Amino acid sequence: MYAVIETGGKQYRVEVGTELEVELLEVAPGDAITLDRVLLVADGDTAAIGRPLVENASVSAQVVRQTRGEKVISFKYRPKARRRVKKGHRQELTVLRISDIVLGGKSAAADAAKEADAKLTERQRLEEAARRQAEADAALAAKLAPAAPRADKPEAAAKGAKAAPKAAKAAKPAPTAEATPRTTKPRAAKASVTGADAPAEKPKRTRAAKKDE
Repeated sequence: MYAVIETGGKQYRVEVGTELEVELLEVAPGDAITLDRVLLVADGDTAAIGRPLVENASVSAQVVRQTRGEKVISFKYRPKARRRVKKGHRQELTVLRISDIVLGGKSAAADAAKEADAKLTERQRLEEAARRQAEADAALAAKLAPAAPRADKPEAAAKGAKAAPKAAKAAKPAPTAEATPRTTKPRAAKASVTGADAPAEKPKRTRAAKKDE
């Protein structure tokens, strides 16, 4: 639901929770005020248009603070007369927060609160369903946890049987130098040749024979 209100000679489109700056009002921050000049109220597909105001309609607002708008520069001059006038202006404003829109006894704030409660209830329902599902999953996991080692036991035994010969082979001590003495191959003895089979020895040459040659 939204409404169109008039204040300070201007029109504003507002909803519940809207903050807007309006022309200065004689109110204090924190006060609750009611805006009676409601020009239009729309709720879904239906709309009430005022001529000029909507009957049985009002808009409630909360005063947030008093403030000032941005500076506006006004500059005037007259040519050939050496007349120059420059002025600055900051408009005094009041910040309002719309708290409720009422049309014929129907409150927009109440409808918004009901909708928020419905969303919260739906969220709580989903969270409860998720919690129950998580508990069921945890219980199923705890039930299947003891059965897992039994299923893996035959496979583990087979792996242990295959690994046993390798472990025994690895545990066998390697032969050391002290345990296995080195065997040396005996050298064949040189046969002494005597008699006719012995080769003839060459005569030794003396220094005199070398000089004669």
